[in-house]
Amino acid sequence: MIINTNAAATAATYNLDRTNVNLQRSLTKLSSGLRINSAFDDAGGLAVSMKLSAAIRRTDAASANVGNSLSFLQTQDGVIKTAGSILERMSELATLSTDPIKTTEDRALYDTEFSELKDGLLGLLTEEFNGIPLFINPADTLLVRTSESGGQTIGITQADLQDVQSAVNGLSVDTDVNALAAVSALETQIQAVAVIRARNGAEQSRVSYAQDMLAVNRNNLEAANSQIMDTDIARESTEYAKQSILRQAGIAMLAQANTNSENTLRLLE
Repeated sequence: MIINTNAAATAATYNLDRTNVNLQRSLTKLSSGLRINSAFDDAGGLAVSMKLSAAIRRTDAASANVGNSLSFLQTQDGVIKTAGSILERMSELATLSTDPIKTTEDRALYDTEFSELKDGLLGLLTEEFNGIPLFINPADTLLVRTSESGGQTIGITQADLQDVQSAVNGLSVDTDVNALAAVSALETQIQAVAVIRARNGAEQSRVSYAQDMLAVNRNNLEAANSQIMDTDIARESTEYAKQSILRQAGIAMLAQANTNSENTLRLLE
């Protein structure tokens, strides 16, 4: 029996220190909700999680960009719809002017509104979305990045209304002959606008699907990151209870080890 070195107390202290560290880690995981709170917890898992987190943020940014592109197309569609309404009214005025009962004064009134509508159509060509022209001649394509890596793209069209406007610019309804010619020309241009609007609708549909795909990808990335980073509360609660019991046992054993040394000293009395 020796009293100079209390090996039992040293071992008990060492084990108690380890238990306190484990208890603190378990408490940190439970309080933060995260399984990995420092690189020490899981260096490899943290590295993977950082890449997943970056991909999630890039996906959010790509989704915002796609959303802006969808808004661009929706704004463009609204203007195209207005252009179609203008052409329909112009076509109506042209048809009214072919009425043989109409006087020259009547046709002049129709022609006044007809001219105003032509100016209104011209004004639509300058419409923009966040400084980007909705319409351009010749029509151009804007590339939208639809993946977080930027590898996938969709083209959205800066439509061309210039040809439509140019085609109706020289029309008038001031005479029966002119009105009849306008009816035929406007029918063609209304069809042209319908084609432009149909293409816009198709592009909106494709962009919407791309936005949905980004949302699905984000959910998958988030789920994968959760598997790495998030704490399993049930499992960690069990671990916390285990470490708490070990801590109590360690304190009791350290006290017992110190008591053994005191008992040895009594032999010298």
